[in-house]
Amino acid sequence: MTGLVLRCVGNLCRVLLDGDGGECDALVKGNLRLKGIRSTNPVVVGDRVELQPTREDLEHPYYITAICPRRNYIIRKASNLSKESHILAANIDVALLVVTMIQPETSFTFVDRFLATAEAYDIPVVLLFNKIDLYGEEENRRLAEWQSIYAPLGYPTLSISATEGIGLEEVWPHIAGRIVLLSGHSGVGKSSLINALLPGSSLRTHSISLAHGTGMHTT
Repeated sequence: MTGLVLRCVGNLCRVLLDGDGGECDALVKGNLRLKGIRSTNPVVVGDRVELQPTREDLEHPYYITAICPRRNYIIRKASNLSKESHILAANIDVALLVVTMIQPETSFTFVDRFLATAEAYDIPVVLLFNKIDLYGEEENRRLAEWQSIYAPLGYPTLSISATEGIGLEEVWPHIAGRIVLLSGHSGVGKSSLINALLPGSSLRTHSISLAHGTGMHTT
């Protein structure tokens, strides 16, 4: 039996089963590792996995016994173990990087670092410049400058406002029916974007810190 991992918390995963499309909870069996990858989290969202039924655990009726080969993944250094890594997600069709010119201001360095990582792991990226409803003349000038840099490199650069619903119709062609990674600094509007694209999600959002002009970790 095989399926697609939708969520992982510790060694407990939510899996969408192939065939009937039903969902189940499954435990990661033993010290499951991928050859050549030292990771703090061996199973991640987007993984295709093999499962077998358990006999003794009625609450968690399946074990994850193997991970199918990954066509890509995106990784970062683990915060607690310097020699290991933390895989964010696997088998990603496209990454949406949310960027803001204000409240908070995203840096060139952050964007370039993310793009370099995505390129290294063969993940296409779409740049979403969010909160354009708040931009004045200076922010619009910098937005045009950034788009003139990244668009010629082949990165789609979309101007949107998640809270006002501006430009969201341009996002759908990039994500419909695909496995999507959403990234960006705290406060750039990732939760607001999900709420706008998927009515009924009701993800919690948070205001920007007035003291520091940065976002506060929410989702």
